Amino acid sequence: MIGADLALALLVNRTTAAYSARPPTYITYRERTSVTVPSLGRSQEIDRSVEVRNADNYAIMHDLPHGATRIGEAFPIIPYFDPFSSFMFSYYANLKAISITLKRGTPLLFPIPAPDPSADVVVPYISFLDPSYAPDSTSDAPHLLIAPTPLDTGMYPSEVRVDPTTGLPQHVVLSDSRSDMRIGLTYRRIDGYWVVVRGVFSATEHALGFSFNVRAVTRYDEFTFPSTAPDPALMGTPRPIATP
Repeated sequence: MIGADLALALLVNRTTAAYSARPPTYITYRERTSVTVPSLGRSQEIDRSVEVRNADNYAIMHDLPHGATRIGEAFPIIPYFDPFSSFMFSYYANLKAISITLKRGTPLLFPIPAPDPSADVVVPYISFLDPSYAPDSTSDAPHLLIAPTPLDTGMYPSEVRVDPTTGLPQHVVLSDSRSDMRIGLTYRRIDGYWVVVRGVFSATEHALGFSFNVRAVTRYDEFTFPSTAPDPALMGTPRPIATP
């Protein structure tokens, strides 16, 4: 197999190309989220239909079966999400609710030099990540374990499984070098789009003198990718003001 650094760089570039080639204009889907705080015996179930404008992550969310309608950023994250992009992520959790904010950034692209017959060896490396192959990794289905270097001080992909058919990430674990927060994302191709179908978030939160682990599991399904706005409120700019 090729070196793990080069394998990761090529994977990032393939993922960037896939997300940049034909992004959807609108996405509709159903999400089911289960939020639990095991040590406190607390739980909350969220069942929603979501219509989102992909360009700016502006969403209309209907609590099912006949609940409130919410407007704002798709919760917990928009399913059209490049895990290797320069995103910003923050969260707040207490004993009753969890709030997650995701700001998608620019895609990452590594320059891969062309073969040079005058060079005996070319050794690529990524200064802010230290990838290696997991024991079960194969050339057809790479499984990468990634540690941060001292240059990385935020969220980073700590584990990546690659889909052998598409060469895109099948499962990604994002970890925070400053805390125990982890986000696991499972991907699948639907109607030509590479989208998240399952997300798992976990982190330790501190409130009112307590420390407790919050875990949220979201399943996404019933996807459609309309070219016209499924709701008139999703048309045009500027972006409307969100409601809680």
